[in-house]
Amino acid sequence: MVRLEAALDGEGVLVGYSAEGHSGAGRKGADIVCAAVSALSRALVGALRGREGVRVRVDAPERGKLSVELNYDGGARDFLEGAGAVLLEGLGSVAGEYPEFCNLTITRR
Repeated sequence: MVRLEAALDGEGVLVGYSAEGHSGAGRKGADIVCAAVSALSRALVGALRGREGVRVRVDAPERGKLSVELNYDGGARDFLEGAGAVLLEGLGSVAGEYPEFCNLTITRR
């Protein structure tokens, strides 16, 4: 099971994201759930790294574990809100289609 958690601030902007586990939906290298979660996660980190006004801390100590903490200033709010919306739409779609292999929890900080 892949456990996903996204944290939003009081304005609904993504400020944290974590993914942990392996879905078991397919063999290693051919698991559609893990592939989708990995692609969405990498796209998020890639889009935010180097973005002015966004500070990203990424921790991936081993395969199957990822933690992303985000801070932003006012000028980057809209971009980060959009990036978070795309991430949550994608992850929500994966979790909705494969609930036995993927769980998404969204919290407010």
